[in-house]
Amino acid sequence: MAHKRRERSYTKMHDINVANLVDVVLVILIVFMISAPLMQSGINVDLPQTKVADATLSEGVVVTIDERGVYYIDDRVVEPAQFEERIKEAYASAEEKAVFLRADKSITHGNVILVMGFIKAAGIAEVGLVTKLPEGDLKPKPAKK
Repeated sequence: MAHKRRERSYTKMHDINVANLVDVVLVILIVFMISAPLMQSGINVDLPQTKVADATLSEGVVVTIDERGVYYIDDRVVEPAQFEERIKEAYASAEEKAVFLRADKSITHGNVILVMGFIKAAGIAEVGLVTKLPEGDLKPKPAKK
């Protein structure tokens, strides 16, 4: 019995349907666009309230003091003895040269001033204080100049 070998003919595919790929990429892009503004610091801080909203938190360095008085620079715990060195490093490597201070409202004024002193000693002249609007206000009022 003789077996015949079958030769397969392979043809090149001339058109690739990319519609499904484009749909998936657009959905992923939309998910990232919606979720990006929601992703802020993972440290839970009860911010003080204000009726004026100056600036939004941007790509600068974020310094946080939680309710226990623990210091963070961009979500990393920092000891007070190392604070000045770490803030210099973070500021130098930041794309946008801005520093924002998020302090829990239960923290004393002295603690906030101490951290601002560390920041000033590191050669950083301006610090933005992060607050939140009262629960009833949905629209921020522009700051008076």
